[in-house]
Amino acid sequence: MEHVTKIDFVTGIKLRTKNFVLESIKFYQTLPQTEEARIIGRQFIRSASSVGANYRAACRSRSKAEFFAKLSIVVEEADETAFWIEILTESGITDNLKTQFLLKEVNEILAITAKARKTVSNNK
Repeated sequence: MEHVTKIDFVTGIKLRTKNFVLESIKFYQTLPQTEEARIIGRQFIRSASSVGANYRAACRSRSKAEFFAKLSIVVEEADETAFWIEILTESGITDNLKTQFLLKEVNEILAITAKARKTVSNNK
């Protein structure tokens, strides 16, 4: 099994969250031009882009406490993004085929960052 350094892990998650934001933008651009799609879509794109931006900010933290706080925002925003994806799908605004990858990816990011936050919390 290949050993992954902390720097490699952090860099990998930083790239993954950035790619998630880029994929979210592409998906957002495919939403129908209805009022409800615009309203929910804006909520979705705000929370999705916040996942990447706040993970990047967490990587620049000056302390464990600041890192924990920023990581907490990432966890909250990832969970909110999953919620909006579910709403977009279950309301029929978009179909499951379009959201399947994004929902899987955001749930994986959520699991990874929640575990990292718990690790930081245990090492305070």
